[in-house]
This record gives sequence, structure tokens and C-alpha cells, in this order.
Amino acid sequence: MDIDLFSHLKEKMPKMSKGHKAIAAFILEHYDKAAFMTAQKLGATVGVSESTVVRFASDLGLDGYPDLQRSLQELMRNRLTAIQRIEVTNERLGQGDILDRVINLDIDKLRRTLEQTSREAFEGAVKSITEAQTIYILGTRSAASLASFLNYYLNLIYPQVRLVRSTTTSEMFEQILRIGKDDVMIGISFPRYSKQTIKALKYANESGAHVIAITDSDKSPIAQYADDLLCARSDMASFVDSLVAPLSLINALIVGVGVRNQEQVSKSFERLEKIWADYDVYEKGEDEPDETV
Repeated sequence: MDIDLFSHLKEKMPKMSKGHKAIAAFILEHYDKAAFMTAQKLGATVGVSESTVVRFASDLGLDGYPDLQRSLQELMRNRLTAIQRIEVTNERLGQGDILDRVINLDIDKLRRTLEQTSREAFEGAVKSITEAQTIYILGTRSAASLASFLNYYLNLIYPQVRLVRSTTTSEMFEQILRIGKDDVMIGISFPRYSKQTIKALKYANESGAHVIAITDSDKSPIAQYADDLLCARSDMASFVDSLVAPLSLINALIVGVGVRNQEQVSKSFERLEKIWADYDVYEKGEDEPDETV
């Protein structure tokens, strides 16, 4: 839902029935647990029927109980501390096969990312990157690894790529001071959202640059500044942020840019292969001749 779920619950509680008040009170106090409960389990926990829980969700203006769960999970992910994340995950995963459970959760994230990502926004992002004068890339905390990966490959294709280092806020702004209408800013942020990334994208947007936001949903605080919004699921796995789907999306973005600039990419890699060979960068395979002999 577009408004804050907690505020909505508190506003409606005085006029709720006894059963609905019990559900609302439990959600407000234990939203981290309620987010992953079935309607039946939530009803049993607060002492009402499953149908009462379903009606409760509808009365809030939501599209059924699954929509309430999604709203709670979106709200929850940016509020939980690392300790709370561990507690929630222990309840969800239990003592079963963790390898199987975590990998299957990641597979589901990839599937949902493929279903939800706008093809129009993706093509728009590819086009803007290929036409940009300067490409700025920013990601902090766990998203820094994604920003570094994207920077590495775009730097192999283009000379005008800048990875914005998120040291202090003032130093960050010094790095993007001259960003303008011919440039692109790619901001990457997932819960818990980085204030630095939000500020940087706001500045880039106000400076007329084309902004690409790579985040988890259109409710993300960086989404409002995006010309092209690319969404990837990154639901938590314990205290760890799952970056499988975001990385796959970034992979696709790099490939899309490469396909659009095949001639330039080929020339860049021809030069790189020669440099790598001349300066003995990589270990030679068994079938490759050793030119030093």
C-alpha cells in the first residue's frame, strides 16, 4: 500500500471489531513474526478464525491476505536490526537443510525479478548508458560489491566511468559535483537503504542527469529519483543480504550494453588481450604455447 501500514492500522483501530483489534495489536507489536505467518497461523495466535484474518486484510483496502504479507515484509526489511534478522531467519529456516532452503529462496528471487522487471526501463537504462558522456556508479555497504562489479566491466568498455567512493558525505558530493544532463548516475541500494545513496541520486536528478536506480521495489526511497527503475528481489537470508538477483540483473545490464556496442567492445577486448599476453597477466592453459620459451 502507498501509505505507511503502521499509521493506517493505528488510525483505523478505534473503529475495529474486537477480533480485528487483536490482529492489529499483534501486527504492531510483532510485525517481524506476522510478516511470515499464514492467515491460519496468525488467526490461531491471536484467537480468531482464518476468515477473520482475511476480512481484516480486505478491510484495510488490501488485495487479500497475501497483499498484507507483502506490505509487512516490505515495511519490515528496512526496520529490522541485524539481531532481529537472525531471529526471524532462525524461525523461518529452522534446523532443516539450510543449503537447500537458501538456494531455493534465491531461485525464487530470480524468478520474481524476471517477472517484475520492466523491459522498457531496462532498455532505457541500456540506451542511456551507451549514450552518456560520463557514467557515475554508486553503491554503499553490501551494495558496494555490486557497484564495484558493474564498474569493473563498464570500465573495460568505456573510458568515462567513475565509481563514486562513499567515504564521507562531503567527499561523495565532491566526486559528483560536475554531474549534468549528458551524464548517467547508477545508484544501487537495498534495505537497509543508504542515506548517502538517496542524497546522491536526489542531487543527480536535480542536476539533470539521467538516473538509473537498481533497488528492490518502487517503494524504495531512491525510486522517486529514477528515470529508469530496475527492481530485483533481495529478501534477506539471516543477517546476510541476498545479492543473487541484483547481480543477475546487473549482469544482464552489462550484456545489454555490450550487445548495443559490439564494435567498440570487440576493439576494447582486442587491445586488452594483447596487453594481458604482453604483460603475462594470466596463467596459460595447457594447450597454449609459452611464448617465453
